[in-house]
Amino acid sequence: MEKIIFATGNEHKMIEIRAILSDLGAEILSQKEAGIKADVVEDGATFEENAMIKATEIAKIANQMPEYKNAVVLAAHMDTLGGMVCQIMDNGHLKLTNIGGMNPNNAEAENCKVYTKSGKVYDATFQLENASVHVNGEYSDTKRTYETMEAILDEPVKNKEDVKKLGIMTGDFVCFDPRTVVTESGYIKSRFLDDKFSTAILLGYAKYLKEKEIQTERTIYVLITSYEEVGHGGCAAIPDGVTEMISVDMGCVGKGLECDETMVSICAKDSMGPYDYQVVSGLIKAAQENDIAFAVDVYPHYGSDVDAALKAGYDMKHGLIGPGVYASHGYERSHRDGAKNTLKLLKAYLG
Repeated sequence: MEKIIFATGNEHKMIEIRAILSDLGAEILSQKEAGIKADVVEDGATFEENAMIKATEIAKIANQMPEYKNAVVLAAHMDTLGGMVCQIMDNGHLKLTNIGGMNPNNAEAENCKVYTKSGKVYDATFQLENASVHVNGEYSDTKRTYETMEAILDEPVKNKEDVKKLGIMTGDFVCFDPRTVVTESGYIKSRFLDDKFSTAILLGYAKYLKEKEIQTERTIYVLITSYEEVGHGGCAAIPDGVTEMISVDMGCVGKGLECDETMVSICAKDSMGPYDYQVVSGLIKAAQENDIAFAVDVYPHYGSDVDAALKAGYDMKHGLIGPGVYASHGYERSHRDGAKNTLKLLKAYLG
């Protein structure tokens, strides 16, 4: 329930105010009931000026109190998709299990590294079993799954014992080569733009606020999570006083959607349900009034940090924005203008 604090300690006034606003559906508090102790100097020339002086000062005090901060969290995640060794085969090849939504269909023939518990790192390639087309007559018809694919170490190993001597074991993480390319035309191609791209945007926004010494009307927290791809990135570490959370993640680009890589995408609904109407409407209004290239889309197969926060029991308004990213969870592509428009929207919406 929303709370309205009146800059008065007069109990008789509060009785009248509550009667007048009884249909509003908000909790009406005097400054005393709100826990605010302040002796405001009312040195205005009129009753109206004094009322504004007192209300402004009480609002400033309330905004510094955790329970009345009306703060907003901007969340991005730095974790990426990947793999984990789940079996060492008799021939010395490695079977993997996925971390997050790493799809074997677009990971075939990708270079990768195996990170051992002892700190050693080994190069490998993720391939189809029996990957030579001149040998395997079923090459084209074989479905690419983690059961039919394997990581082949770039080490002279012939069997399971050779692999174990390297210190490799079940549970070792496997990281795939991002193959990052930035073109002269402004396109950025890489694995794992989801969500390192938006993490960089939030760091840029924080840098902008600090260097320009901008005081925003609301307290802004930047939350960088590390478990979004496995479903629980935003389920903890939300500070007191937060009333709104916006995931700054990748915007979807694909068939049936309006967004492209140069735009900022505003999500109206994902697989968990619709985003907060007021937040979505406010983001659209900010984009329209500031000539920002944007699109509003529904993401059919998507979950975000803010979804995880709501599932964890946090009660707050929520939104989702981000630069358009094509080929999500594959070899992704975005554009510098997508980053610029996302940053512009954050500035327009929050300051």
